[in-house]
Amino acid sequence: MRNKSTYLILSLLLCCCTPKAQEIDYTNDSLRVVQAEWSIDSLDGFTLKHYHFGEGALFCSAQHLFILEIPADSPRQLAFVCDSTLTPVSELAEREGAIAAVNGSFFDMDRGNPICYLRIDGKKIGENTPQKSDSVNRKYYQYATLTLSPTHLWVPDSNRQWEDCLSQSDIMTAGPLLVRGGIDVPQRDDRTFVTHRHNRTALGIRPDQSVVLLVADGRFKHVAEGLSLPELARVMRWLGCTEAINLDGGGSSTMYIKGKENGGIVNYPSDNNRHDHEGQRPVSNAIIVR
Repeated sequence: MRNKSTYLILSLLLCCCTPKAQEIDYTNDSLRVVQAEWSIDSLDGFTLKHYHFGEGALFCSAQHLFILEIPADSPRQLAFVCDSTLTPVSELAEREGAIAAVNGSFFDMDRGNPICYLRIDGKKIGENTPQKSDSVNRKYYQYATLTLSPTHLWVPDSNRQWEDCLSQSDIMTAGPLLVRGGIDVPQRDDRTFVTHRHNRTALGIRPDQSVVLLVADGRFKHVAEGLSLPELARVMRWLGCTEAINLDGGGSSTMYIKGKENGGIVNYPSDNNRHDHEGQRPVSNAIIVR
């Protein structure tokens, strides 16, 4: 008994004397993003930027980021597009005469239908699919809603039908919300969807109402490793966004610019497991610039 008591006291002393784990300091990472010598291509009404952070340079990893910046006074507008069959982003964009596009929200890869609320030109095309054991509340990746004209992010309540009450003609639900009021939104830590690094696509809004569309390549070790959702939120905030939403990612993450080489695909989609421009995944919907 005495030995057990001594062991317990020593254990308590060690716990008390052990310094608490310090929070990670991201100052250097933020400076690298802000001060990076981005490759800039000024296009008609918007700007394309990209930068490759070499191995270990950002979040102790290699990252390749692609950004579309659309000023608030740009004549260009965002729109949602969808198809009844899975179609590559570039084909969706070309069909609509778009000058740029990124992939949109989540979808059923077998059936091809959206699994988050989607309304285009006043017509409801997709709805929030229920949990297997819960037909009322929404899923984790349905907790943010994007509307257009003007571009605005909403925080819906838990009811899956919440978007039906909105009057806007164009609505897309995705998520989770990354940044709200200039502050990173806390993310849950029990899902690899959140904590592991993947290709990512996000949309952000700056205080001046300019829009940022970001694609982060992933799944290419030592070249482009992708971001966790907390890392993605930090990048969007460092880019000046006070509001930001996570869109579909992984093999879906694609950025298209009309007239560019490689069929307009400027990033390196990973669905073919090769670091080239040929790995587009057919998707259900996209966000286009026109």
